[in-house]
Amino acid sequence: MKIAIVGTGYVGLVTGTCFAEVGIEVQCIDIDQRKIDGLKAGKMPIYEPGLEEMVLRNYHNGRLQFSTNLGEAIQGAEAIFIAVGTPPGEDGSADLQYVLGVASEIGKNLQHYAVVVTKSTVPVSTSRKVQEAVRQAMHERGAEIPFDVASNPEFLKEGAAIEDFLKPDRIVVGCESVKAQETMAKLYKPFTLNGHPILFMDIPSAEMTKYAANAMLATKISFMNDVALLCDIMGASVDQVRRGIGSDPRIGNKFIYPGVGYGGSCFPKDVKALIRTAKENGHRMRILEAVEEVNEDQKKVMGSMIREYFGADLQGLCFGIWGLSFKPKTDDMREAPSVVIIEELLAAGAKVQAYDPVAMHEAKHQLGDRITYAPDPYSALQGADALVLITEWPEFRIPEWDRVESLLRRKVIFDGRNQYQASELRDRGFHYRNIGNP
Repeated sequence: MKIAIVGTGYVGLVTGTCFAEVGIEVQCIDIDQRKIDGLKAGKMPIYEPGLEEMVLRNYHNGRLQFSTNLGEAIQGAEAIFIAVGTPPGEDGSADLQYVLGVASEIGKNLQHYAVVVTKSTVPVSTSRKVQEAVRQAMHERGAEIPFDVASNPEFLKEGAAIEDFLKPDRIVVGCESVKAQETMAKLYKPFTLNGHPILFMDIPSAEMTKYAANAMLATKISFMNDVALLCDIMGASVDQVRRGIGSDPRIGNKFIYPGVGYGGSCFPKDVKALIRTAKENGHRMRILEAVEEVNEDQKKVMGSMIREYFGADLQGLCFGIWGLSFKPKTDDMREAPSVVIIEELLAAGAKVQAYDPVAMHEAKHQLGDRITYAPDPYSALQGADALVLITEWPEFRIPEWDRVESLLRRKVIFDGRNQYQASELRDRGFHYRNIGNP
């Protein structure tokens, strides 16, 4: 079976590589010649654990190919996936120009029946627009090639994307013809053989499922962060509260860890887009509006704690930052809480020394040379007045506290992920603050 995937960003590259891994012939297409040349040379445009080895293996055995020529690459493909970006506009709506541009190119070049699949995260009703764009482009060249459209949203967690794709909780497919369903069932057969469920539904429901899933997870995070702030005021421990409610199977223990707010390419964008879609259709997503507001405020909590201890003027102070990416096991800096926290520190006159295992290069695009990038975690603490943990990378879990103490000018720790044991650090004489534990 042959498929084509347009877009070699996070979703497109992971999707194409994982399909190739189970024996499918995959053509990955991108308009960026430098990116395609880099992939052919083994240079990854993103960081994802295990991805580089899998790309190289499937490229060298011929199942995974890279091209800038959409017309050639889609010939013979039974399914053509659109996996390009849908960046948020200023009003929160998803920008569909790239999705519809690809759909138009498919219409200009398609020579045989295929299922055109939206893999990009798109608002409800986008598949109809994709269908119209393909048909319009065909009409302009005087062709009437049969095709179907389908929605196949991704549910990949950055840092665990390959595992998520190869062993999915569920596969959601929206389609409206028997032939399209048969094609998608054939494509995903290697996964359903292992017991992973495929859920067929109508296209609008599939499109909505993606947004609703991310919105629910974002809601759990913001709810717990709001509870944590109240715990801080009332003298309760959010860690104990979390254990108490997480043991209820109706709630569960996932996504109820307090912290400095969510970020990344999915939750912020998808929450905004769903709020915008509702407004356009005369409905307010009141809970999601609060979720977004709580999250933006949560990113400022760490800065407030720091100013509460040191005062509003941070001139002459230096802060050692551990973690820059929005979550561990990725270099993604989009909507990262670290950027908000660091900007607040710089605005108050502080100096910042930061370390992240893989996100330093991406951080430089956003923060430039306004901060110092340390070669390792401990170098970031040299002469700093406090350690600020922002991203819970595994290598930060059990530090050498004697070494930390010797490097810091003051024994102060701000833990944005509730990772450390308060009693241990206070016994060592540290001033220690985390989220929701007074």
